[in-house]
Amino acid sequence: MTGGVRGGIAVLLVAVCVAATAWFVYRTPGSVSVGEPPVVEPLPTGGDPVLVTVEPGEGAKQVGARLQEAGIVRSARLFEILVSLRGVGDRLAAGEYEFERGTPALVAVNRIAEGRTAARSVVFPEGMRVEEMAEALERAGVVPKNEFLAALDRTRYDQPFLAEVQSTDLQGFLFPARYEFKRNETGDAVVGRMLQAFQDNVADGLEREGQNLTLQELVTLGSIVQREAGNDEEMPIIAGIFRNRLRLGMPLQADPTVQYAVAADPAAVAEFGWWKRELTLDDLALDSPYNTYLYPGLPPGAIANPGLQAMRAVVSPAQTNFLFFVSKNDGTHVFAETLEEHLRNVEQYQR
Repeated sequence: MTGGVRGGIAVLLVAVCVAATAWFVYRTPGSVSVGEPPVVEPLPTGGDPVLVTVEPGEGAKQVGARLQEAGIVRSARLFEILVSLRGVGDRLAAGEYEFERGTPALVAVNRIAEGRTAARSVVFPEGMRVEEMAEALERAGVVPKNEFLAALDRTRYDQPFLAEVQSTDLQGFLFPARYEFKRNETGDAVVGRMLQAFQDNVADGLEREGQNLTLQELVTLGSIVQREAGNDEEMPIIAGIFRNRLRLGMPLQADPTVQYAVAADPAAVAEFGWWKRELTLDDLALDSPYNTYLYPGLPPGAIANPGLQAMRAVVSPAQTNFLFFVSKNDGTHVFAETLEEHLRNVEQYQR
C-alpha cells in the first residue's frame, strides 16, 4: 500500500471520527457523559428575544442551567458538553446576552465564549445636534429620548474639561463616534461615556497651546465649520475664513447658525427637520443670538457636535486671505478674497 493511500485512509478515519462525535453530541448528548441523559424537550422558537446575564466567574454548569431555564437551549448538559469539547470553559465572558428561543446550544457557546453581548451599536456622525443623538438612541433601544435630553446637565459630571465650559447645556461636547451601549442604559451613563470620549480625544488629545480661543469658543467655531464644510480637505480653509472674519470684526454669515435658530421653533422642525435646507430672507432676518448674519462674533454656544477634524481645522486653520465662499452644489465650495469676486462666484454657481 502506498504512502498516499495510507494517508488518504487516515484522513478518512479522522473525518469519520469527527462526524461520529458530532452525531453523538447533537443527537444523543447523554451518551458522551456519565449520568442520566439530559432532558431534551422541544422548545418554542421566535417571539421576543430573551436576555440572559452571565456573571463574572460563572462556569458552564451555571450558565447552561440559566439558558435552559430561560428556554434558550434545550439542554443545560449539552451546553456543558459543548463548552468542554470546544475548550472554552475558562473563556465564558461576563455580560448581558440576547438570544432567540430555541437557539442551538453551539451557537450559544460560541457567542458567550466570544463575548458577543447584547450591546446596542449606535453611530453618531459628526455634526449631529443633541436632539438628533437622542432620537438615534431611542430608535436603538438604548435610552428614551427625553431621559437622554434631561441628562444633559453639566453639573452631573466631573470630567476635568467641564471646568472650562461656560454654557449650561452640553451641545458640542458629546464626541461623535460609534458606541456600544447596553440595552436600557441610563441617560447619565450614556452622556458620561460621550463626555469622557471628548475628554480623551479633544481636551487631552488636541494640542491647543498658543490658541486665542477658549475651549468653548473652539467647540462653537468647530461646530460651524463641521456643518459648513463639504469634506475634510476644505475644513482648514473654511476655518481660516471664519477666523479672518472674526479678526476683522466681520459677521460670520454662516447659514448653519441660522438653521439652528430656525429649529428653535417646533413647528419648523416638524415641517423642515432639524436643518432647514432652503433658507428664506425671513429666516436670515430672524432675531436670534445664533443668527450670525445679524450678530457679529461667535454665537452663544455650539450648534452641533463637531468631530476631531473640524476642531483640528480651527486650531490649525489655513493661512489665506480668503473672506468668502459659496457652494458649488457638488459638496465643495469656491473661495474668494474680495466681495466683487465672491459676487461673481454667486452668480456663476447660485444663479
